Amino acid sequence: MNKLGQADGEKWQDLVGIMARLRQQDGCPWDREQTHQSLKKYFLEETYEVLDAIDAADDEALCDELGDALLQVVFHAQIAAEENRFTIDDVVEGICQKMRRRHPHVFDNGYAGDSGQVLTQWEEIKAAEKASNHKDKKRGLMYVNDNLPALLLAQKVQDKAARVGFDWPDISGPREKVSEELVELDQAANPQHIKEELGDCLFALVNLARFYQVDAEDALRSSAHKFMKRFTYIEEALSRQNKTWQEMDLPGLDQLWQEAKTKE
Repeated sequence: MNKLGQADGEKWQDLVGIMARLRQQDGCPWDREQTHQSLKKYFLEETYEVLDAIDAADDEALCDELGDALLQVVFHAQIAAEENRFTIDDVVEGICQKMRRRHPHVFDNGYAGDSGQVLTQWEEIKAAEKASNHKDKKRGLMYVNDNLPALLLAQKVQDKAARVGFDWPDISGPREKVSEELVELDQAANPQHIKEELGDCLFALVNLARFYQVDAEDALRSSAHKFMKRFTYIEEALSRQNKTWQEMDLPGLDQLWQEAKTKE
């Protein structure tokens, strides 16, 4: 690989060739059985493995996990090629064209003074591309990928609404909405109504996070990790005291919880 990060063409062809070989009749039985649908869970798993490596700041792991993620791309492209739908070359050519098209300030005579202008320009070009696509014309502004995790889905639809001015003027609006939804949750009369109102509460909190410029997914993940750390402290404390969970009352457990908080 050179200083510009360009890959060695021979290595790239080696990877593509390995995948094609695995899919041949005398190749690997497991690889031959796979479909786009069956591979979905592996693509998702590999994505999370990449994120773990990034969070760990582990270059060796990141290099390895990016390879696994890349293999998933090549795998899907090989399946499509066997069905004469598209090839890995089409995938690469498509993304190259898209990147040049959406960066006119780099590859053309466009201009973008800062990253904010870059993002605005990106969305404008993306919207123009979709407007020219017959399928996308029928989708409307609120079309999003329904396979997104719920928190990210909520953030996406709120961002789309905000882009056209359907948004609170300041943070007091979403803050009051959270309180309003909590009142409605308290008034819910049956399990279905509780589920609906609880969903509204979560949606309102995601909107509040957006106004604080906080990623709701990251915030919730951080809180979950914090809970796990404190819970583990209690578990280890009980072990040192040769006690079981059943031998402790709630005030005793809460005391250990408070100890865990003070040690953070």
